[in-house]
Amino acid sequence: MFLHTKLENRKDSIKVAFIGCGKFVSMFLAQLNNLNNIKVNIIVDLNIPKAKDNCLKSGLSKSIINDIHFSNSINDILDNKSIDIVIEATGNAKVGILNAKKIILNKKNIIMVNVEADVVAGKYLSDLAFTNDVVYSMAYGDQPALILEQIEWALLNGFEVICAGKGTKYHKTFEDSTPETVWQHYGIKAEDALSSGMNPKMFNSFLTGDKSSIEMAAVANSSHLSVPDTGLNYPCINTNQIAKQLIPMESGGLLEKNRQLEVITSIDENKKEIDNHLRWGVFLVFKGKNNYVKNCFSDYGMIVDDTGEYTALWRPYHYIGLELAQSIYSIALNKQATGFTKSYKADVAAIAKVNLYPGDILDGEGGYKVKGKLVNSLISHKKNILPLGLSDNIKVIKPILKNSFISFDDVENNLNKEIIKAREYQFQLLEK
Repeated sequence: MFLHTKLENRKDSIKVAFIGCGKFVSMFLAQLNNLNNIKVNIIVDLNIPKAKDNCLKSGLSKSIINDIHFSNSINDILDNKSIDIVIEATGNAKVGILNAKKIILNKKNIIMVNVEADVVAGKYLSDLAFTNDVVYSMAYGDQPALILEQIEWALLNGFEVICAGKGTKYHKTFEDSTPETVWQHYGIKAEDALSSGMNPKMFNSFLTGDKSSIEMAAVANSSHLSVPDTGLNYPCINTNQIAKQLIPMESGGLLEKNRQLEVITSIDENKKEIDNHLRWGVFLVFKGKNNYVKNCFSDYGMIVDDTGEYTALWRPYHYIGLELAQSIYSIALNKQATGFTKSYKADVAAIAKVNLYPGDILDGEGGYKVKGKLVNSLISHKKNILPLGLSDNIKVIKPILKNSFISFDDVENNLNKEIIKAREYQFQLLEK
């Protein structure tokens, strides 16, 4: 039964709480007046005046805002027995892991907008949720959940998935971008970005490739697909070329191997936007397993490679927080996640963005001193690599050359014991 049909028969409201009230949550709140049976009971944020202002900017009336309980403490959520679903949207991996554990042990369902936390400790949290009979879910609207939806469709219908991923605006030179230079790369005035609630550090992570690595790690850990051995390649490919180029090398394509993740860029080497790009969307490449299916691809006008075996589908846009209701309804009505972590196959390694020296303080994703690279989790474990998601506010104790991996041996490890426990749990799974 479709979710909306089920929703029509539901009388009780779905009570939700948010941790963090930034851009993603504001986009959801902009849709709240148009949604049935969802009630926002609590919003937890460190800056309550700003959170209320974001609610106003999203279009919520003062009466609705006055009906929401704003708090600085997650305990207000934990103490409220009526809350059905908690949305963790802080964007901070360390905070998110600790919040998620508390929420799960409190027997509440959770949606992790916080992909950063999911990549660092998603398998631990997902297993913990299963043990406690609650749902741990990715957020629909973010690209990882949309990619997983396409993968699920293909597998259900008997296709072989060859490649999946997303589009972005990437150029090798963007890797050195900082929160100070980010808006000039986007072609946006700093004041306009600020008025729209766009965080320069977060949006810089989109540009540098940090976010792409994080999101593809999340997909790898939630699917049967693997990551490229040398990290993401960002080929410049338009939608008409996806089925022809994102296929294995032995078939004339670019992929190192079958069943691989990749991210494509919307701009060429000269930073010129290409036609029919997929900057905002997601894609899937799949294979027909017999001649009849191959002929069907051709009969129905699908774009195929030279052999006719491979074809692709794509979604040109993702609507971020405007689509979050899909996850809320899926959990409330079907007790099903819109994607969840199944393994620990991929990690995002912290790499020195500049030469680093003892006493330097790392500033994490999208910052001035660190960038991320998608790696196999076996490599991450073997080399004791510091994950990008844990690389903020950590002191360097050894010199580190630009573009080198940062290991835990290079920094002062001040991590919370619960985070260490979560990582050790995942490492044990690798060793089995």
